[in-house]
Amino acid sequence: MVKVRDDQPLKHDGKVNVDAWLDKICTEADILEPETLRHALVVAKIIAEDAVENSTYWTIDSAQMGLEMAQILAELQLDEASILAAILYRAVREGRLSLAQVRKDFDDEVATLIEGVLRMAAISAVQNTSDETVLGQREDQVDNLRKMLVSVIDDVRVALIKLAERTAAIRAVKDAPQDKRTKVAREVFNIYGPLAHRLGIGHLKWELEDISFRYLEPLAYQKIATLLDEKRLARQDYIADIVATLTEQLEGSGIECEVNGRAKHIYSIWRKMKRKNIEFSQVYDVRAVRVLVPTVRDCYAALGIVHSLWRHIPHEFDDYIANPKENGYQSLHTAVIGPEGKGMEVQIRTQDMHEDAELGVCAHWKYKGTDTNEKDQAYEQKIAWLRQVVEWHEEIGDLPELMSDLRSDINPDRIYVFTPEGHVVDLPPDATPIDFAYRVHTEIGHRTRGAKVNGRIIPLTHHLKTGEQVEILTSKEARPSRNWLNQDSGYINTARARAKVAHWFKLQAKDTNQEEGRQLLMRELDRLDLARVPLSEVATAMNMKTAEDLFAAIGAGDVRLGQVVSHITRQNEIKQPQQELPLLKTPTVTTKQGDISIQGVGHLLTSIAPCCKPVPGDDIAGYVTLGRGVSVHRQDCDNLMNHEMTEPQRILAVSWGGKVSQMYPVDIDISAYDRTGLLRDVSLVLADSDVNVVAVNTKSEQKDHLAHMQITIEIDSLSKLGRVLNKLNQLPNVLTVRRARTHG
Repeated sequence: MVKVRDDQPLKHDGKVNVDAWLDKICTEADILEPETLRHALVVAKIIAEDAVENSTYWTIDSAQMGLEMAQILAELQLDEASILAAILYRAVREGRLSLAQVRKDFDDEVATLIEGVLRMAAISAVQNTSDETVLGQREDQVDNLRKMLVSVIDDVRVALIKLAERTAAIRAVKDAPQDKRTKVAREVFNIYGPLAHRLGIGHLKWELEDISFRYLEPLAYQKIATLLDEKRLARQDYIADIVATLTEQLEGSGIECEVNGRAKHIYSIWRKMKRKNIEFSQVYDVRAVRVLVPTVRDCYAALGIVHSLWRHIPHEFDDYIANPKENGYQSLHTAVIGPEGKGMEVQIRTQDMHEDAELGVCAHWKYKGTDTNEKDQAYEQKIAWLRQVVEWHEEIGDLPELMSDLRSDINPDRIYVFTPEGHVVDLPPDATPIDFAYRVHTEIGHRTRGAKVNGRIIPLTHHLKTGEQVEILTSKEARPSRNWLNQDSGYINTARARAKVAHWFKLQAKDTNQEEGRQLLMRELDRLDLARVPLSEVATAMNMKTAEDLFAAIGAGDVRLGQVVSHITRQNEIKQPQQELPLLKTPTVTTKQGDISIQGVGHLLTSIAPCCKPVPGDDIAGYVTLGRGVSVHRQDCDNLMNHEMTEPQRILAVSWGGKVSQMYPVDIDISAYDRTGLLRDVSLVLADSDVNVVAVNTKSEQKDHLAHMQITIEIDSLSKLGRVLNKLNQLPNVLTVRRARTHG
């Protein structure tokens, strides 16, 4: 719901009690000097009785507007110059105070801030591009918009003061004529809501979106507001029980926490309903809680506890810690089936992440004057997008296109990156440094050994983004890696680069290709813990005479490892029903339960054995349990082999169905040199691979500086598992990544 702020101290006549306001704001922000602020109030004639006569606002006068703006900026913890500029801004804009007077009574910094905000006021004229007056001023408006962006880059406080001014305006617009309400709401919705989002100021973004949505789509707004209000008390009781349960579990596990219900935002709910074409009852974050914990490690531990308490909803997990949003926002988001079968959302973040989410770039001033290089870097990153908009559109006169870049990213069909010399290279989305190298020159691609992006070493599987500067690190001799051709490894995503690498290997000696191809395949089969099949049969199935020919084709890049694994998987599925396994003496029927077909019996439930966790593509067999139907095991599972020896009559032949319709858990083991950010990097790979994480267990060996992780993920096939393992294996300091061995 929209939060209406009425916390300014008022006199009995409804006017702001300036003395009480000064005391309140200076108590909350100890960097502010009461006498300096009082002087600004006097200069702006805010305290004088005649200060409201020239006001053009509808329900609050210039006095209240200036105080409201200053209050917003104080909540954002901005500096004194910004607060002073906010107080004086309306007086300057209405012509009651000159910038020269501001410079004389205060300083050039305050005057420059006000000047920047005045330039930004010109943005109001560009809302309706079909209006003839606006079209007549098209060139001037584009120029003003560029000035606005440049002023933000020079000093982001200008944008924050303008955000405060527009927030105060839309709070006051409820009693204005409808056409003025609509105009202000459209301006706020199109420009200042997205600007608040880009600058990472979460609570202003939500407020601006909700109020503007209320005026632009009143029927939709009222419908959702009514639905929220109808079950408000029941929802509050439900959330209170969730908060109590989760707090008890987290504290019982030794995790300090703060758990609260999270505010519901009407526009966000409406947008989700439209995007997913769902009803109000299906929106998970109508019921939502937020968990604040001390450390990143605690975030992932808390996530494991949440998933152990309530069943998670597939494809409803986002790891913004490992993969922050473009405005720097970090948090874990998951949706689960809570008590009474009701869906709900849980957000998990550290206290620092929460503060950044609320304050955005404003957190920069809170840390100003201390040793905060890391904070300063985050601040620079959050305004970098504005600098890029200016550079990209230096010569563009198309106003609608320029406006759309305030609301969304650059054209997703291409990315544009820079060489160290400043030349622009355009590439398709998801291009990697190797794709970039071969785009620049074939020989540079062949000699690639590493890469830097914006001066930092990055993995060669990194997906490049528009605006990044890419430097390729080369060796003296040309020596591409055969693993680059493995499509699942993520090294190459363009046909041009893949063709260049394949051609290089075709020119190499056949015996070298054969030996390296054999090593690659054996390593891949071992990593996937696949049962061996005669590779001569696989070669025949792939129209080759011998296994040696298959090895040579892999080494030369003519055949990808993923193709071979798929053939092996199909061979397993074809052979499986023909294997001579002891069967129950029952009529010959076949029944299918979900993804699994059972040979020999009908109407039996099936379940995946937790000891070996088979996935589609594994050789499997069934064991008839007492009262729990058929337990499906991998054929190399120790438990299954023990059952075959002691109870052969309870073994059934089962196989995977033709089409997989669900996800299966699988354990993977990772060994690496321990380092800061290792768990974050692993989580990023899993999030990018659209893989759901069920459980994480980590262990460190202090003596050898080693870290061991066992992670349970959900996948639908062996080929998907192979792609995930390949990506994890590319991470810095990772020694081995493999599917966990099955011991039953």
